[in-house]
Parts: sequence; C-alpha cells; structure tokens
Amino acid sequence: MSRVLVLNGPNLRRLGVREPDVYGARSFEDLTAVCRDAGRRLDLQVDVRQTDDEAEMIAWVHEAADARLPIVLNPAAFTHYSYALKDALAQRTAPLIEVHISNPAGREEFRHNSVVASVATGTIAGFGFMSYVLALQAIAELLAEQ
Repeated sequence: MSRVLVLNGPNLRRLGVREPDVYGARSFEDLTAVCRDAGRRLDLQVDVRQTDDEAEMIAWVHEAADARLPIVLNPAAFTHYSYALKDALAQRTAPLIEVHISNPAGREEFRHNSVVASVATGTIAGFGFMSYVLALQAIAELLAEQ
C-alpha cells in the first residue's frame, strides 16, 4: 500500500463555515473521510493534514520529498504568492497533484495565477471534494505506471 500526503493550506479547516456558497457545507472532517475512503478503494494509505502556517507546509513537503511520497496539495491562498512553497515543491521526488475545491479561474482575478502549478504533475479544480478523489485516482494510476 503506497502512502500519499494530502496537504491543505490556510483556512481549509474552516470548511462548512467559510463561504459555504463557494466551498460547500461539508466540513474538513468530511473531506478527510472522503479522502481516506477513496484511498482505501485505491489501495493508498492517505494521510490528510491542514495548516495555516507556511513553514509547517514546507516542512511537510520536505518530508514527502525525502520519503519519495506523492502529494495531493490544496495550497489555498499559498497558491497565489508562496514562492517558498513552490521552491520546496520543485524538490519533489514523486507525483504532485494540485487541487482546488472551487475553480480559481472562474473567481477573482488574483486567484487566476498559481505559482505552484508549474512544478505540479497536474492540476484538478472546480469539482468540490471530488477534486481530491480525482487527484487520488491520478496518483494511483501514476504509481501503477512506475
């Protein structure tokens, strides 16, 4: 069973409370359950984490690079400005899928740019929690090809 880190950036622990018209009414605990259930079906051990701290996120990315772990990443606000996160992600040693619950391209102009997309294997956005399931499916396929 392959291990996958599912990393979530700022404010995502507030799912269900924060802008439910954009992010839905389900909680972060619901998202964790969705990811773990998808992981079980795909024979993946899913470790779901969330932080509002950029340094902690970078430490997790370093951990993944050192252990050759794939990452599903919702960088949240870090998406648009964190060059430090981008530099850490550029050191990846396994697949990296960037995910977003909403579709950033259909939102405010400042959300249209992702500084991490250029170092990701791919990006999945706009499908709600299903974005994570699709990303985990992509990880499983990529790992099977190796």
